[in-house]
Formats: sequence, structure tokens, C-alpha cells
Amino acid sequence: MTITKPTIPNAPHKKEAAKKPLPFTMRRRRPHKVELYVAFFWFGLIVFAAVAADWLPLRNFEASEGPARLAPFANPNWILGTDQLGRDVLARLVYGARVSLIVSVSAVVVGMIVGGLLGATAGYLRGKVEVIFNIIIDSALAFPPLILLLAVTAVLTPSLPSLTAALTLLTIPAFARLARAGTLPLRNREFVQAAKSMGARDGRIIVKEILPSVTPSLMAYGFVVAATVIVAEGSLSFLGLGIPPPAPSWGGMIANSRSLLAQAPWLIFLPAVALVLTVHSLNVIGNWARELAEAPTKSKGA
Repeated sequence: MTITKPTIPNAPHKKEAAKKPLPFTMRRRRPHKVELYVAFFWFGLIVFAAVAADWLPLRNFEASEGPARLAPFANPNWILGTDQLGRDVLARLVYGARVSLIVSVSAVVVGMIVGGLLGATAGYLRGKVEVIFNIIIDSALAFPPLILLLAVTAVLTPSLPSLTAALTLLTIPAFARLARAGTLPLRNREFVQAAKSMGARDGRIIVKEILPSVTPSLMAYGFVVAATVIVAEGSLSFLGLGIPPPAPSWGGMIANSRSLLAQAPWLIFLPAVALVLTVHSLNVIGNWARELAEAPTKSKGA
């Protein structure tokens, strides 16, 4: 007499269960190739226009054209029209892109360097250093960003350096938290232990061994942070706390044209579209860069 194991009806096979697709909320959206190409094209166009603005055949963004005020969109003399003061909208858009890129790149680079060093140090040394780090970073992340920006811009004179410094303070905690999380699984890896056994000091291990491994993740996250910084800069300019006039900014252009929405809607539509497309492009590029940064880790784990 043979004894057979009872079978459980409707029990999924292990392989079938492993192949079961994840719920939609657990999937990460991968950018489509066309969307990625468009994002690179638009962001490259914005960078080129901002860098080469002084050499492009543009009108003076501060100069008023006198009677040519509120020139319509697609005008033969002014491609994107003029604002209520007769200033060329195309020139102001291009120079506004320069302001957004200067602020976002400066805030991201400084935040990545300072936050990366702080996070890698706390994640590698652990102990009291990590406790102090967590207290400071958690307090900074718990503070409302808008209130911090309003406080800094109220104390300092509104200018490009003060606005950049205020936005940089917001980027450091996020990069520091990400660097610490990436350092924790690396501190016990073979290459770190080998450097330690050869007599390398903690500072050299952090700079030479830990940071190069954490940097790809920080750079991928930097695109998303840059998009957030551009939105924050536009919001402050919209509230009148950003770059002081006559220097153009996308948020300031939207704010100055609120009363002309019915009469000249392109004055709001054009900088808003430029802002939305730039932020969306940075988010798409950031998702693509994150996949590249995670690919070596997945291959090693497999």
C-alpha cells in the first residue's frame, strides 16, 4: 500500500507564482525610448540656449520696444511677441532658462558634495556620529521647506546668490540621507576591508572607496532634485521673493502677467510650458539614470 501526499487544489506552482506580475503600485515606471529622446532633446536645447544666450541673435531682454507693447504671438518682428512693457518674450525666456539652470545646478552640485560627504561619513563610522547625523537630518527634513525658503529670503537681500544658498540648504539633507543608505551595505564589503587591513585611514576609505560607489546613485537622484529646485525657484519668483527685476525668470514672468491672462495669454502660457517641459524632462532623465545606476547592483546580486 503506497501513501501519496495530499494535493492542495488551486495551489499555484512555485515557478508560476514567481512569474506572477507585481501590482501596479509596486512597479517602477520605465521611460519609453521616444519619451527619453524627447527629454534629452528638450533639456539639451534649454542648456544650449542658456549657455549660448549672449551669442544668439536675441534682442536685449531689458530693452523696451516703445509702442510695440503686447505684440501678438508669432509676430514677424517678435517670434514670441512682447510683454506689457514691450520687451521681447523670446529673449526673456532664454535668459530665464539661464537663471533656472544656474540655481538648480549650483544647488545640486553643492548639495551632492556636502550631503554625500556627511552621509558617507555617518554611514561608515556609525555610533555617536550616526546618532548626531540622524538628529540633524531628521530635524532638517521635518522643517517645512517653504517656510525655510521664506525665512532665508526675508533675512537676505533677494539675489541670485541668496536664492541659490537657500535652495542648497534644502538639497543637502536628501543627498545625505541617500548617501548614508548607500554606505551601510558597503562598509563591510571586501574592498573596504582590504583597504582597512592595509592601514588606510577612515577619511581615505570614505573618499577613495565609499564615495565612488555611492556617486552614481547620487547623480541619478540629482536630476530629480534639479527638477524640484527649478519648481521651487519658480515658486519664489512667482511670490516676488526670487530674482529681482529686471532680470527675467520663468516664475516672475508668470507672476507679472497674471492680470493679462485674458488679453495676452501667451505671456503666461509660454513660460509655464517651458517650466513644465523642463521639469518633466529632468524627471524622465532621472528615472533613466536611476536604472543605469541600479543595473550593476542587480547583475551582481543575480
